[in-house]
Amino acid sequence: MQTLVRVSDRLNQLIIFIGSKAAWLIIPLVGITIWDVITRKFIPFQLFITSIFGDALNSTKLQEMEWHLHTALFALCIGFGYIRNSHVRVDLIRERQKPKVQGWIEFLGCTIFLIPYFCVVIFFAYDFALKAYIQGEISASLVGLSHRWIIKSFLVAGLILALLAGFSIWLRQFVYLFGPPHLDFDLLTQERSHAASKQGGTPDHA
Repeated sequence: MQTLVRVSDRLNQLIIFIGSKAAWLIIPLVGITIWDVITRKFIPFQLFITSIFGDALNSTKLQEMEWHLHTALFALCIGFGYIRNSHVRVDLIRERQKPKVQGWIEFLGCTIFLIPYFCVVIFFAYDFALKAYIQGEISASLVGLSHRWIIKSFLVAGLILALLAGFSIWLRQFVYLFGPPHLDFDLLTQERSHAASKQGGTPDHA
């Protein structure tokens, strides 16, 4: 059982490392959005920029880069949010249950829904990105971005990280439900465990 906990710990470290670094994508995302809005409001300035850089900074490219960064940001942070238990829960039943019942709900949810779902979605997302690479897919706009396979690959990577996060939570739930009661390990991260202990409760995941 200790081995399962160590595997979960390694997965957590990987997901948290990537998620915390990917979160910095919010800075270029905000910067590009502000730049795009300002240049579109001041036509003379936009014409001046175009005369220097050509179409490299046209509004279409900037807007497509915005949603590319938006996709990469959220895709790479889905698993990070799950590990940190910071995703939104619409929960009318689970929160009222005892920790053991919560553990079973989380364990069965991962087993029946989360892990199989992500396996299926990753399969189709990979095919989605591969076709974009083979076909050399570009933007539908004549002045848009090329190499559409890059952003689609980020989607695949994000889904894989989310699957690993689900598997990590599944391992901890398994140990919590079927392991020896004296086994000492953090149910989630140190931060969440300490927060729960201060509130007199238990973390949401095992």
